[in-house]
Amino acid sequence: MKIQVKMIGPLMYEAGFSEKEIEVPAATTADSLLDLIKVSRQRPKIVTRNGRVVAPDEHLAEGDRIAISPIYSGG
Repeated sequence: MKIQVKMIGPLMYEAGFSEKEIEVPAATTADSLLDLIKVSRQRPKIVTRNGRVVAPDEHLAEGDRIAISPIYSGG
């Protein structure tokens, strides 16, 4: 299935892209997607699916738009 993945901030450098459509297996979860795009599961981050935070074990669907952002703090 095809999904759109957008990397935000320094995660672009870790993944090697800022935004692209990728083909993933049908059983891909938010957590397993991180392995596919070579982003450490240990790194603090927020993963959203179609604008909403997604649980690590939630399965993705055809056409999903995933954004992965580091956790920022400050004011």
